[in-house]
Amino acid sequence: MKFKRWMAMATAAVLAFGTLAGCGQSGKKTESTAASTESSAEASGKKLKIVATIFPEYDWVRQILGDEAKNADITLLLDKGVDLHSYQPNAEDIAKISECDLFLYVGGESDGWVKDALKEGKNPDRKVINLLEALGNNTKEEEVVEGMQAEEEEGSKDSESTAASQAAESQAAGESTAASAESEEEECPEYDEHVWLSLRNAESICEVITEDLKSLDSAHAAVYEANLKKYTEQLDSLDQQYTDVVKAAANKTLLFGDRFPFRYLVDDYGIKYYAAFVGCSAETEASFETVSFLAKKMDELGLKHVMTIEGPNKKIAETIIQNTKDKNQDILTLNSMQSTTEQDIESGETYLGIMQQNLEVLKKALQ
Repeated sequence: MKFKRWMAMATAAVLAFGTLAGCGQSGKKTESTAASTESSAEASGKKLKIVATIFPEYDWVRQILGDEAKNADITLLLDKGVDLHSYQPNAEDIAKISECDLFLYVGGESDGWVKDALKEGKNPDRKVINLLEALGNNTKEEEVVEGMQAEEEEGSKDSESTAASQAAESQAAGESTAASAESEEEECPEYDEHVWLSLRNAESICEVITEDLKSLDSAHAAVYEANLKKYTEQLDSLDQQYTDVVKAAANKTLLFGDRFPFRYLVDDYGIKYYAAFVGCSAETEASFETVSFLAKKMDELGLKHVMTIEGPNKKIAETIIQNTKDKNQDILTLNSMQSTTEQDIESGETYLGIMQQNLEVLKKALQ
């Protein structure tokens, strides 16, 4: 996505500034323990230091650690509701990553900043889990389905980006190499980053997390294995509930008046979908053609609900409804866990809990 590549180009400047700025920036990150009440010796000596970029990773680690979470400092970087696709690290984030024992990140284009951040490593024994790499052949490329608005309309943005790049190259010859490298990256497939929205993917990733925790803390290896077994059973149970709901549903099509990050979920259960944009799109305004197509598709299929992801902006979904024949459909929201906050966690939110909530929404959507 052009938007993500632009954000990646901005990362180098952020990282360079961060190394000079020190760790005095605002934005305390969510941690599993109250480090502020402990001595620095306790916090740095015996506790595992774990950094996760997104909420699902953070919660999976907590579940596998179980009671041993009290012996770990777990940091969630995106704890203020910042979207994965627009997040950039500050100096405090870089410092935490450089010193941690285990670092988890998604590994897609939105994480372009990670490569430079990992170079700052001060812990030679640090383990790193890239979700896309961990899933191997189970990752999927982004797809544009019928009626979906492609990002062709960013032509003007591309021109501005090219002009800015040329101006920068005239000031610093070294940037030509970076521009060339980025050009080569454009030839690579763009993978759908939202791997956590598959319960089956979650199970695979949790196995990888468990192995790394066992390696870092062999004294509690049996505990981690037992916790993984229990959590896997819960994932399997919920996966079966999803299977049963979809199997019993007369309708097996979802229509999103929004971005669509749920491809891994719908592929698991054979659900068809239509949507305004791909999951990582930076678009916020749908064209007349896109709205018209989706409204006609609702009428054609007799759908009673328009889907959105979490967030207050339902404008596209509302416009689609106003362009249908009956104009009386409801809007339902599936939580993609891209905006989970520290407050949500303190309120008891968990990965399994959100996926259970999504199942209840799916039941209504497939009526």
